[in-house]
Amino acid sequence: MYPEDEAEELELDAENTPEAEQDESDDSLEAQLEQANAKIDEHWDRILRMQAEQDNLRKRHSRDLEKAHKYGADDFVKAMLPVKDSLEMGIQVAAGATEVDAIAEGMQLTEKMFTDALEKIGVTELDPVGEKLNPEHHQAMSMLPSGEHEPNTIMTVMQKGYLLNDRLMRPAMVVVAKAPEEE
Repeated sequence: MYPEDEAEELELDAENTPEAEQDESDDSLEAQLEQANAKIDEHWDRILRMQAEQDNLRKRHSRDLEKAHKYGADDFVKAMLPVKDSLEMGIQVAAGATEVDAIAEGMQLTEKMFTDALEKIGVTELDPVGEKLNPEHHQAMSMLPSGEHEPNTIMTVMQKGYLLNDRLMRPAMVVVAKAPEEE
């Protein structure tokens, strides 16, 4: 072997020594650590943003719920104000009126206005004369024998019932027909 070849071989061996390998692995570990720290920072930032977003959503939901409770009757009040105005005008007219017919006509118009306002907000009237008794919507106050009506048919409505958007607010109080008693 020539001395030059030995020198090259020694240089090659020096590059492959455990010390050189240790330096490379240290550099590699430091790079991995930096990447891991960068990912940790990124995830931590995401967590903080998500937490802030959740807090904002919770606060917004709380405000919306408070507004709904506070102003939930908004449509109802708007629908009832014209009825109140009509009643006030009717009282003023009735104070100076001598004709009962004029007062009755004013009351009928006010009652129609009131009914229209209730319908506008989703209130439906239950006036079930002639219908079969429905225990979900009707409350039977009494039963009377009748030859004119089928059994379990409503003969008279003592008090109308009301639904709000298909939800029972008050059942109709009714008198129900039953088969006539035979002697």
